[in-house]
Amino acid sequence: MSPWAEAWRRFKRHRLAYWSLWALALLVAVVLFGPLLYRVGINDIDFQARLAPPSWRHPLGTDDLGRDLLARVLYGGRISLAVGMAAMLIAMTAGVIVGAVAGISRGWIDAALMWLTDLFLSLPQLPLLLLLIFLFRETLKSLFGLEVGIFLLIVVVIGGFRWMPVARLVRAQFFSLREKEFVEAARALGASTPRQVVRHILPNALGPVIVAATIDVQAAIIAESTLSFLGLGFPPDIPTWGRILYDGRDYMDLAPYWVLFPGLAIFLTVLTISFIGDGLRDALDPRRVL
Repeated sequence: MSPWAEAWRRFKRHRLAYWSLWALALLVAVVLFGPLLYRVGINDIDFQARLAPPSWRHPLGTDDLGRDLLARVLYGGRISLAVGMAAMLIAMTAGVIVGAVAGISRGWIDAALMWLTDLFLSLPQLPLLLLLIFLFRETLKSLFGLEVGIFLLIVVVIGGFRWMPVARLVRAQFFSLREKEFVEAARALGASTPRQVVRHILPNALGPVIVAATIDVQAAIIAESTLSFLGLGFPPDIPTWGRILYDGRDYMDLAPYWVLFPGLAIFLTVLTISFIGDGLRDALDPRRVL
């Protein structure tokens, strides 16, 4: 049995993580393919159905302009999940590169990269997120358009503040693995340093990185929702789960369902990803007995 097959077998024995994976897959499928079946426009206004409660015509109710909340939640889920995945990829790429270079190097390169990592870790993230978005949103909107510009800005800013824990984790893994017997054997056979990293060290360090990736996805979704709830995320005509919460905050006494359903979507997504991360941590750790 290959190591990945063994990891999958161990993951399936973690029941909560296994069923969370299926629940997340179902949620992603609904978000991706739901708008193809539920063909209601996200900005279709019906003043006669303003603040209508959930019904057969509007399964999740409507907002103050009569816009269908189910259509907006489905559309917003695509953006929220895309932001989470893209920000995670940026954080993982930057963290793995910095951690790998620091872990395989010695002397001033390692010290400089760790100084840079500690510098970013010491920065207050939320105020800087708000400041950067406030300063650069108009520039990116003029360069790439409204939706693409805001998406790129939010993804880069969130991903740029999530790579530091990954870098420290990869560095620690490299310190542990570079003195192992199989790496010493590759070095004795004349393998170059890049080959040692790519073929021997990095593949064996990916287990904790995969677990960290699940944490970064949920952190990015929460960060995007927080920015949108504060009114600094996507504009009103581009609904995300956080933006829908922001729009419905003044109507919680009249239409509590307006904030209930997007909040529930955020909660279920983050919860299932958290359980999947726990299962991956146990499955990829050979010292744990499952």
